[in-house]
Amino acid sequence: MPLSPPALELRGLTKRYDDGTSAVESFDLTVHDGAFFGLLGPNGAGKTTVISAVCNLIRVTAGEVLVFGRPAASLEARGWVGLAEQDINLDRFLTVEETLVYHGGYFGMGRDEAVVRAGEMIDIFDLRAKTRVRTPKLSGGMRRRLLLARALMHRPRLVILDEPTAGVDFELRGELWRYIERLHDAGTTILLTTHYLEEAEELCEEIALIRGGRLIARDTADGLRESYDADTLADVYVKAMAA
Repeated sequence: MPLSPPALELRGLTKRYDDGTSAVESFDLTVHDGAFFGLLGPNGAGKTTVISAVCNLIRVTAGEVLVFGRPAASLEARGWVGLAEQDINLDRFLTVEETLVYHGGYFGMGRDEAVVRAGEMIDIFDLRAKTRVRTPKLSGGMRRRLLLARALMHRPRLVILDEPTAGVDFELRGELWRYIERLHDAGTTILLTTHYLEEAEELCEEIALIRGGRLIARDTADGLRESYDADTLADVYVKAMAA
């Protein structure tokens, strides 16, 4: 039986802007099907550019992006990816339920199916009391829950979490961690970016470090500590970014 293609494969990904700025240069990365993968680096390192390329939010200068073996720009591949963005980008005129139902429709769900699935997501993320509340009236934590629920609404095979717990309290962070772990246990591939190093160490099976648009290290947390002769992942990060 042939092996399944990687969940994500970047080959020579390059993005240069009109002013000559290079966000990523000849960037290669493979994330295997079913992996829980962390992508760490400072602001401006290229993480958002990589995510945007995978999700067709930017036009790349060169290179290839494949999602489960299909070009990322194909309709099939787009339906396999779910993105929970760092920035809160919810439609202020929609309720919680409408946000989810409309998202399902965008990915081809019929209304009845979308309503049922939205109800499942509302219950999973404890949003039932806010079903008919418009998004500007939600707390920051509730908005984070809704962002993740929306990303999962169409049952993606690859979920990209860009700083999913930024700005949330300790209790909610723990809840989101537990749900993300259950999602991974069910076979979903997860790509996580975070500035919380303990989050990456707790959740990710493998971690890549990116700086200046280039991949500088990739290994398990234990392997990175050994390679950098460091006691903690935080020490690894400081050494890697200072090199």
